[in-house]
Amino acid sequence: MEIRQIQYFLEAAKREHITEAADFLHVAQSSVSRQIFNLETELGVELFIREGRSVKLTPLGKVFFERMKQVWSLMEDAKREVEESLDPEKGTVRIAFPISMAAHTLPSIIYSFRNRYPEAKFHMSNALYHDLIDGVINGEFNLAMIAPMPNREKETKIKGATLFTENIVALLPLHHPLSKQKEIQLKDLKDDFFCVLPEGFVFRDQVVTACLDAGFSPQIAFEGKDIDALKGLVSAGLGVALMPEMTLVDNTPRSTCVIPLSDNNLTRTVGVIYPTHRKLLPTELLFYQFLLETYERLNEFKK
Repeated sequence: MEIRQIQYFLEAAKREHITEAADFLHVAQSSVSRQIFNLETELGVELFIREGRSVKLTPLGKVFFERMKQVWSLMEDAKREVEESLDPEKGTVRIAFPISMAAHTLPSIIYSFRNRYPEAKFHMSNALYHDLIDGVINGEFNLAMIAPMPNREKETKIKGATLFTENIVALLPLHHPLSKQKEIQLKDLKDDFFCVLPEGFVFRDQVVTACLDAGFSPQIAFEGKDIDALKGLVSAGLGVALMPEMTLVDNTPRSTCVIPLSDNNLTRTVGVIYPTHRKLLPTELLFYQFLLETYERLNEFKK
């Protein structure tokens, strides 16, 4: 197998189209077709079901695709490791994060890191909780900010560190009867309509579990696709929502108010994870250490 064959195969598989793969690679589509044909001949199997220029992976093609993605990622990592070893301060950090960290947490820490290492670059992706874990394990990225921190006993393929613990707060419409309170208990909202994230979001599960622990099942009236959508629903007076405190830093919508919850267990851990079976590349290791140092100082300051 040649590197070019693997590259052409991967691009065709991702796009499910020979012409689009060729356009991306800046080569003739006949070249892509020929390299894939040569690869299939060498392997002795068909990797694609062909319909004109459109292609779909065969069952064996899907197995080969998953393996080759990992191989390609390792090759790219090896190349980057050599380059970054010469100068880690100018390398690239591949990091993923939940959308709840997009507005404040991650931009703030990247800004601080770039102040120290101005030539460092970032390749960022956002994903759902379990996709963050899977992405770190399978090599889509080497680092992920995550909340809450996974159970290390169950997730043996990842390591990481808890950076800080944040409070969960209530976001209420300004006209809500409890909007003037300095703090409330979660059970005070048992008669309210709740705005929550869709099924599949870990934070939605945390909200529902917290309500059940407080003695009631939340009346879910609206689902928002992300944290900003929930803010909009509450701002329109359509219900209340529980929010991670950091999502409201410098970004509390008009017509709403943030009320602390006195329930002691309403917190979530925020941390960073990386794979156990791969080394962090030099620039990523630099950023990881920077995260630990920064939040250790912040946590000490809060004490």
